[in-house]
Amino acid sequence: MGEVVFTTGMSGYQESVTDPSFAGQLITFTYPHIGNYGVCEAAMESDRIHARAVIMRAATNTEDAPTAERGWLDWLVDCGVPAITDVDTRALVRHIREAGSMPGGVFPASMSEDEARQRIAAEPPMTGRDLAREVTPAEATVHGGAPHPSGLVRVHAIDTGIKGSIVRHLVQRGAQVTLHPCTVSAEELLATDADAFFLANGPGDPAALDHVVETVRGLIGRKPVWGICLGHQLLCRAVGLETTKLPFGHRGGNHPVKDLRTQRIEITSQNHGFAVTAPAGGVRIEVDEPVRWETDFGAAALTHVNLYDRTVEGLELLDVESATVQYHPEAGPGPNDALYQFDRFLDAVREA
Repeated sequence: MGEVVFTTGMSGYQESVTDPSFAGQLITFTYPHIGNYGVCEAAMESDRIHARAVIMRAATNTEDAPTAERGWLDWLVDCGVPAITDVDTRALVRHIREAGSMPGGVFPASMSEDEARQRIAAEPPMTGRDLAREVTPAEATVHGGAPHPSGLVRVHAIDTGIKGSIVRHLVQRGAQVTLHPCTVSAEELLATDADAFFLANGPGDPAALDHVVETVRGLIGRKPVWGICLGHQLLCRAVGLETTKLPFGHRGGNHPVKDLRTQRIEITSQNHGFAVTAPAGGVRIEVDEPVRWETDFGAAALTHVNLYDRTVEGLELLDVESATVQYHPEAGPGPNDALYQFDRFLDAVREA
């Protein structure tokens, strides 16, 4: 049981199920053929599968791709993750788009419908759930640290469910990344050698993470802070803005986002079910201008807007060194249009 959601990615099924942001959810893949190229260690985004089940139209289990180390369905069985195929996923996705993401389940055929419905009814809703505590590490770990031509940047991250590809992109660009449990305090982080703080992606409702929000409030203005996805929402909450649940979220690798500073349009990878509310209320930004919020830490300006539904995709604080993006610049899987965001972040830290 869990929240039934859909993702529009045409590939990257292994990366999706191992993304901690899918904790507590059943993934419906809109692309029909899933499993075509098998699975391999290099495609892992974390140390295990976080999705609760996989729903597909036409699953395959081949291992004939050059990188394959195991068949997709064999691997799911090995990991104890339920999966179902031959489902009319087009009808299911249309239903979710009309009625919104909702609790559901994948059950054995021997179970009665009444019992299945009772179990689904007992499943807690995603709103109000602190799932970050379920995916955060038990202790801090350090990644990278080799000398870099541009200079080493020490980044300390609050790990609410960070993807492995985010860490890899930061390390490749000269960052030493220390991942802290989401229960870390601002005092503990400020006592480190951090040049900047990073707020990671992750599952659940940002409105349920008051303990992380309080930590972030203690960091803003002390050192540069950058957030991605859930981290974007947490930083926005820390400066006094609100978040709200979207009807069916954004999940996939084909979401157009406009950068209002450059006027460029990027095709982005996304995986989230909540959004930051607009300055006038609601979730839609109706203009392609850097509209502003007044926050507890000064003015904030919109930097990115989603061209599908006009939701907030990024902002920057104008009086302190902090910025966010809602989408996933690391892709993993997805297009590479936004990889420059990692360079922009680390260059800004080096300059600061």
